[in-house]
Amino acid sequence: MKKYSCFAVVALWLLTAFGCGADKTDENLAKITVDEPEGIAEVKVMVLKPEVFAHDIVSNGKVEAGQWVDLRFASAGGAVIDRIMVKNGQHVSKGQTIATLDRFKLENAVTTARNTLERSKLDLADALIGQGYDPEKPSVVPDEVMRLARLRSGMAQAEVQLRESERALDDATLKAPFDGLVANLTQKAGNVPDGQAFCRVMATGGMDVVFPILESELALVHPGDAVEIKPFTSDRVYNGRVASINPVVDKNGMVSVCASVSGGSGLYDGMNVRVSVKREIERALVVPKSAVVLRSNGRQVVFTHKDGKAMWNYVTTGLENMSSYVITDGLGEGQEVIVSGNINLAHEAPVKVIGD
Repeated sequence: MKKYSCFAVVALWLLTAFGCGADKTDENLAKITVDEPEGIAEVKVMVLKPEVFAHDIVSNGKVEAGQWVDLRFASAGGAVIDRIMVKNGQHVSKGQTIATLDRFKLENAVTTARNTLERSKLDLADALIGQGYDPEKPSVVPDEVMRLARLRSGMAQAEVQLRESERALDDATLKAPFDGLVANLTQKAGNVPDGQAFCRVMATGGMDVVFPILESELALVHPGDAVEIKPFTSDRVYNGRVASINPVVDKNGMVSVCASVSGGSGLYDGMNVRVSVKREIERALVVPKSAVVLRSNGRQVVFTHKDGKAMWNYVTTGLENMSSYVITDGLGEGQEVIVSGNINLAHEAPVKVIGD
């Protein structure tokens, strides 16, 4: 009887021990299942929808005067520069005198040509009288007779010489062809111009900016596209439009583009500037650059939010500007894109949306 009692005591002890251990194990599993995980990432999201995308192509360019001309004395004839009335950087108005040559020899040449013409008129009159015509009534003289008489008298040649000498005298005064600024003036009074450019006059009404773009970007730039020009020497921004595209690709794979600038005051010919071509693309799926993450395999990933979790999406980006990408594949309209707090996320990681 005692033997059976010992067995009963041992069995009761084992049942009690195993029963307590089971209760503790179930309690621990319950805690693991019920407790919320710590360190849930806080993220901000945006709803993806089609919008207008401002595409930027950035390049460096040079400013050129929209209209300019190098002025020179057409035919100095050995005459020296008499007076210079302007200096570099000076604003001139259309028709304003810039410089003059010494006019002594030129005026004498005009006087000589006029005297020669008068003598020729007398010779012409004698020739007509000798053929029985009244020189005071040239209308009755046959055309062929008048032509031959003018040649023999030297009157035709005298008229040509007078026009040439008068033109040379007019050319001795250099005038501004339009309103603008004087540049490249290096001549001094007393020098003989010898056909060299005396100075340059640049119109102040507008400036051009010439800049290169890649051959691959050629399809993205069109005449009329808006541009922003910013000099390296200041923070001022100038607005303009693409005026022309040179249809030639150089050996470096670049294409030259010219943009006209409105309100170019403060820009100088030859100035280096930063150019940004802006073009609006309708109905693009645009995400900020902060939403795109590069993974170790080099692929671009965008996380979206769904039911409190971050969902991993491989994406393909197209055009970009300073702040955004256009998504061409991998996302759809209406998805909630995570735009911050996404650096260390994993697929289906729990997240908490904050802010807007």
